[in-house]
Amino acid sequence: MHNFLFGIFPYIALVTLVVGSIARYERDPFTWKTSSSQLLRRKQLIWGSILFHVGVLVIFVGHVVGLLTPIWVFDMLGISHGAKQLLAVVAGGIAGVMALIGGGMLFHRRWTDPRIRATSSVADIAVLAMLLGQLVLGLGTIFVSVQHLEGGEMVTFMAWAQGIFTFDGAAASYIADAALIFKLHL
Repeated sequence: MHNFLFGIFPYIALVTLVVGSIARYERDPFTWKTSSSQLLRRKQLIWGSILFHVGVLVIFVGHVVGLLTPIWVFDMLGISHGAKQLLAVVAGGIAGVMALIGGGMLFHRRWTDPRIRATSSVADIAVLAMLLGQLVLGLGTIFVSVQHLEGGEMVTFMAWAQGIFTFDGAAASYIADAALIFKLHL
């Protein structure tokens, strides 16, 4: 099961993302949106949206750079594995809290205001709830990461992510001993 979840399933997810996005764009190009409720509880929408989107963008860039940059680049720049992990914990933690607060505001707005809820689809609420769950799991990994600030855990996940993108058949084995919270986050 481990090999399927962390060695095969990432490819299924990536293919689904790419093919599904292309198919959706070709079939219904202007349907990637939630129902408009911009005039309702506007202040909560603005603050929630800014916090959520800035936080998620920082997290996304941090994950791409942090996981897919070859380790020798960090070594060449004189950035130790521990310093890289500490940067990820601090920057990721701040961005994660921003995204969680913003997402929480958006979820609260969408869930508690009857006028907004009436314009929301089940998918709108479900996607936001899943994103918030993923943020909570990501923030939960910080508590494990700070117990191992030497950077070994970070290097392990870098090897796994780079292995997935280079079609390394052994990629799943790199995280076999990782803490459960990391696996749930993945």
